[in-house]
Amino acid sequence: MRDAMDRLWAPWRMKFIGSGSKDCVFCSLPLAGEDKKSLILSRGHHAFVMMNRYPYNNGHLMVAPFRHVLDPGDLKVNERLELWNLIGDSMSILRKTVRPSGFNIGANIGRASGAGFEHLHMHIVPRWDGDTNFMPILGEAKVIPEYLEETYEKLLSAFPAKKAKRKGTVALSSGKK
Repeated sequence: MRDAMDRLWAPWRMKFIGSGSKDCVFCSLPLAGEDKKSLILSRGHHAFVMMNRYPYNNGHLMVAPFRHVLDPGDLKVNERLELWNLIGDSMSILRKTVRPSGFNIGANIGRASGAGFEHLHMHIVPRWDGDTNFMPILGEAKVIPEYLEETYEKLLSAFPAKKAKRKGTVALSSGKK
């Protein structure tokens, strides 16, 4: 019988816990107009798709509304519809470009849940059979098999570039009505 609980230390996470950053990346990055630098792949009328700069896996995307919203219940109907359409379109693009075996899709709502920013955003994490191994546990390293910039270029070329009504944005079309 053990006296104490085993602990897995991840001190690199401390910079994300209570970092005190006042800038919401989901508000500031779309306004910066530097989509490549910000890893923004596509813009709709009400939401956008961007890559996660600190991915769990290759091709880890996030979809967020432009409007600063904390809770899914606060989304307007058109924001909710576009958010889910962008998630579906992003999954289709990931299937064609990085060919995952499956996906984890979810949201961290509120700081205690692990959300680095209290702006609603959905994670799309591609998964492959056997993609979890000993490296994160023993080596304190996550193996991402492709540079972020290379994945960005691969995904960007797969997202359709259609002009949206919102100035300076690009929209995806799910083809579903």
